[in-house]
Amino acid sequence: MNENKIALLKQAKLLGFSDRQIADLWNTTERAVAELRRQNGILPAYRLVDTCAAEFSAVTPYYYSSYDNCLDESPKSDRKKIMILGSGPNRIGQGIEFDYCCVHAAFALREIGYESIMVNSNPETVSTDYDTSDQLYFEPLTLEDVYHIYERQQCYGVIVQLGGQTPLNLASALHEAGANILGTSVESIEIAEDRKRFSQLLSELGLRQPPNATATSETEALLAAEKIGYPVLVRPSFVLGGRAMQIVYTPEELRYYIRNAVDASPDRPVLVDRFLDDAIEVDVDCIADGRIVVIGGIMQHIEQAGIHSGDSACVIPPYSLSESILEEIRSATKAIALRLRVCGLMNVQFAVKDEIVYVLEVNPRASRTVPFVSKTIGVSLPRLAAKVMVGKSLEELGFTQEIFPPYFSIKEAVFPFNRFPGVDTLLGPEMKSTGEVMGIDKNFGIAYAKSQMAAGAPLPLQGKVFISVRNRDKPAAIKIASQLLANGLELCATTGTAKALLSAGIPCVSLLKISQGRPNVLDLILNGEIKLIICTQEGAIARQDERHIRALALEYKIPIITTMPAAAAAALGIQELKKHNLEFKSLQEYHAEIGN
Repeated sequence: MNENKIALLKQAKLLGFSDRQIADLWNTTERAVAELRRQNGILPAYRLVDTCAAEFSAVTPYYYSSYDNCLDESPKSDRKKIMILGSGPNRIGQGIEFDYCCVHAAFALREIGYESIMVNSNPETVSTDYDTSDQLYFEPLTLEDVYHIYERQQCYGVIVQLGGQTPLNLASALHEAGANILGTSVESIEIAEDRKRFSQLLSELGLRQPPNATATSETEALLAAEKIGYPVLVRPSFVLGGRAMQIVYTPEELRYYIRNAVDASPDRPVLVDRFLDDAIEVDVDCIADGRIVVIGGIMQHIEQAGIHSGDSACVIPPYSLSESILEEIRSATKAIALRLRVCGLMNVQFAVKDEIVYVLEVNPRASRTVPFVSKTIGVSLPRLAAKVMVGKSLEELGFTQEIFPPYFSIKEAVFPFNRFPGVDTLLGPEMKSTGEVMGIDKNFGIAYAKSQMAAGAPLPLQGKVFISVRNRDKPAAIKIASQLLANGLELCATTGTAKALLSAGIPCVSLLKISQGRPNVLDLILNGEIKLIICTQEGAIARQDERHIRALALEYKIPIITTMPAAAAAALGIQELKKHNLEFKSLQEYHAEIGN
C-alpha cells in the first residue's frame, strides 16, 4: 500500500474528515476506507472531559473521540453494556420528545443491572446530563462514530428505536457491520420503511391504504399523480419532520416540486399519496413484546389531515370518533405490530374519512407523542420498552391492558415563529414546531383552553374576532361565529365571509380584503381591537393577503387559527371558560384517578 496514501489518510482523520468524505474524494466506498484504516491501525482514542475540573475524582465524566495519538481514557468494565442512540442536534422540525425516551431507557437499564452508554451530539438535552447514563459520548450519529464506540466498549447491543428517525436510519448499516440491534428486527424496520413491501403487508392483512406510488423521476411522478388523482401528498423517502413534504393540486405544482424541492432518483424515490382532504387524522402509540400488543394511547388530531402530526393539537381520548371506528383502529394496530414482530414501541398514523379507516404510515420506533401518552396514562412507555428490548415480557412487567384515563389530555405544539419576523405561520405537512405543552381537564373545552394558555396563546373572553374563510368552510364558520357571538365576542369579517354570516342572521362588521383597499383587518390589528383571528386559505390573491394578516398577528401576539376544527375547539373552549372556573391539579393527582 502506498505509504503516502496512508500518511494522507492519517492526516485527514486528524483534521476531522469522516470516512464518508474521504470515500467521496477518493471515489471509493465508506466501507473500503474504514477497512483501510483498521488494517493500518488508524483508530480513534477517547478523551475524557472532567466534569469536576480535577478538584476531585469525577464519577460521571464524558468522552469524545480524537485521532491525535492520545491515551484512550474511556473506561472498561465487565458489566453487560447497552448503547442508546440519541436524536442528534435539535432543530426546527424536531423537538426534544425523543430525548425523554432515551433518558427513561437509560434509567430502566440501570434498574435491571445493565451499564448504559449514551451517544448523542447535543449538549442541550437531558440525555447528555452527567448523571443520566453510565457512560456518555458526545459524538455524531454516524455509522463510523457509533460503531467505533460499540466495538471499543464491546457492547451487548444497541437501541436505535428511541431517538427518532436519525438513529433508525443507521439500523441496517450497524446490523451489517455486526452490531446487535435490540428490539424490532432490521428486517421489520425495512418492511415498514419500504413503500412497496409495506403496501403488500397491509394488503395481506386486509387493511386500507390511500392510493399511492413511488416515483424516481418527474415523468413517473406525473403519471402516478394522474392515476391516483389530485390532490396528492408528495415527499422524499426517509425524512424527519416531514421535510420537503407538500400537498399539490395540479400537474404544474408537481413539476415545480420535483424540479426544485427534491432530487428524485432510484436511490431516493419520491412518495406520492392520494391526499384525503378533510379527513380526521389519528395517531396510535403501542408497545409490544412479540407476543402481546398493548395500546398506549389513541390520539385524535384536532386539525384535519394535512397538518404534520408534530404540529397538530391532539387529544386523548378521541372526542368525536365512534366506538366501532376506535375498535377497528385498535385491531389494525395490533395486527400490524404482530405481523412485524415488533419488540418495543411502534406508532401508527390513520386517517378516517366518511367512516372509513385508512393506514397512512407505520413507524417501528418511538414517536414524538410517546412522552405525551406516557404522562397522560401515568406509565413510562420508553422505560417499559427498554426492558422489553432486553428480554422482559409485558406480562412480567405488569402492563397488559390499555389504560382509559377519566379526563381529557390535549397536546398543543409550540412554534418558534416569534424568532423569525415576517415568516408565514400557516401550518402544513412540513413540521415547524420545536416543542409541545399539555392541558388536562375532565371538560374537553377547558382542557383545550389550558393547552392554549400553556402554548402562550390564551383564548380571549372579550373583544373582536376576525373571520375570513374559504367558501367550503363557510357553513362551519357560521356555527362557530354564532357560538362566539353568544359568548360575548364581537365579529368582523371579509366581504364574502361577512355576507354568509349576515345571511345566517349573525351580526358582524364587513371589512375589505387587504388587496381591495381600506379599512381592512390590518387597521384593526394596529389599533389593538382584534383579539382572535380565524383565517383559512383559498386562491392566489387571498394567499398574499393572508400572509400579511398572519405576519402582523404574530408581531402583535394575536392568536391565529388556520383550520376549522381548531376554530371549533377554540369556540368551545371560550364557551366553557365563561361557564366554569379554572381548576388545576398536579399530574400525580390526575394519575391517582386511574390508579397509577
